[in-house]
Amino acid sequence: MQRGTFQLMKSVNKSIILNKIRTCEPISRAQIAKETELTPPTVSSIVKELLEQGMVYEQKKATSMGGRRPTMLYINKTAYYLVGVDAGPETMNAIVTDLGGTILGRISYVLNTPITEASFLDVMKQSINEVVRLANVKMEEIMGIGVAMHGVVEVATGKSLYAPNLKLTDIPIKEALEQEFCVTVKVENDARAMALGEAWFGGHGDLGSMVTVNLGRGVGAGIVTDGKLFHGAKDIAGEIGHMTIDINGEICECGNHGCLQTFATGPAIVRRAQRKLAERGAEHSFKLTAESVFELAKAGNTLYVDVLEETGFAIGIGLTNVIHIVNPEKIVLGGGVMKSEEFLLPIIKKTVNNNALTEGAKNTEVKVTKLGKDATVLGAVALLLVEIFDSVLG
Repeated sequence: MQRGTFQLMKSVNKSIILNKIRTCEPISRAQIAKETELTPPTVSSIVKELLEQGMVYEQKKATSMGGRRPTMLYINKTAYYLVGVDAGPETMNAIVTDLGGTILGRISYVLNTPITEASFLDVMKQSINEVVRLANVKMEEIMGIGVAMHGVVEVATGKSLYAPNLKLTDIPIKEALEQEFCVTVKVENDARAMALGEAWFGGHGDLGSMVTVNLGRGVGAGIVTDGKLFHGAKDIAGEIGHMTIDINGEICECGNHGCLQTFATGPAIVRRAQRKLAERGAEHSFKLTAESVFELAKAGNTLYVDVLEETGFAIGIGLTNVIHIVNPEKIVLGGGVMKSEEFLLPIIKKTVNNNALTEGAKNTEVKVTKLGKDATVLGAVALLLVEIFDSVLG
């Protein structure tokens, strides 16, 4: 396969067959022809190409019901490797995986702010070089690099238009990495990448629609329908952190009042706890963090329990709005804030149940990711897997 390109995967029929093998392996040529309605000669010809390219391999079935043992096809997961990067706002995390998503190496660098565009790109390049070395993989075996970037991303050009927490604009991520590594680079908003990671690796089955919400220093969402990310007209679909929850509320960093982000982020939780402490004339001898609010709530301190339950209510209102607009089959929650799941999730579900319009909407499944912090960086890898296996859907 030509290094760094997906041109050999762009045939619609080839994508259909490759994806059929991925989802149904082991599978025979005859089964592929029957289930895809492609002709047997077409299947045989394309499978021959895939074998020559090293993307699949074949072996005889161990047993037979009579006659010759059928030859079964499998994806060759170690034929090529992929790099996924979760870029910011506090750390640069990079992984190398095989084509099955198995993580072979990982690395993390702290992003020291303030940071320049050049320094940011240098850290990203360093992370990629180092994680490839740690994974004991050759760079010529890397098929592509996927980047999950916080803030507003222009997907077509792979440019970070606005990274608010880093205070950077117009970072040419795709251009810089393709020049450096000579491989295909895909760049996506981190919340949308997380949604794709959930769709590919979260064990959710064959869902028609799913929304994933990342709650950390910011709030963002990704919408997946029929295996595809929904971007909207100008690549800002999923910015639910700037959905207005209280028109008279706190001013958000975007300049509007009462955005969900002013209720549901780690810093917002800390601010609300500090206000409650001030109202009571109390204070702590240590610096409050979202993690310490959770620990104090677990210890039975009702002030912090109240803070987390208020947070859960605000998130529940936001999700109810999402359900009314998108009507997904499932909503998956992730990010650092959801470490307080035991306090947040029951209130979130109760709020949705109390406010959704119909019984079907009330019963929308809401759960916390099982992928944890890997959801986003695996989503960066999934950006490439979609190109390899599912280009027929694009």
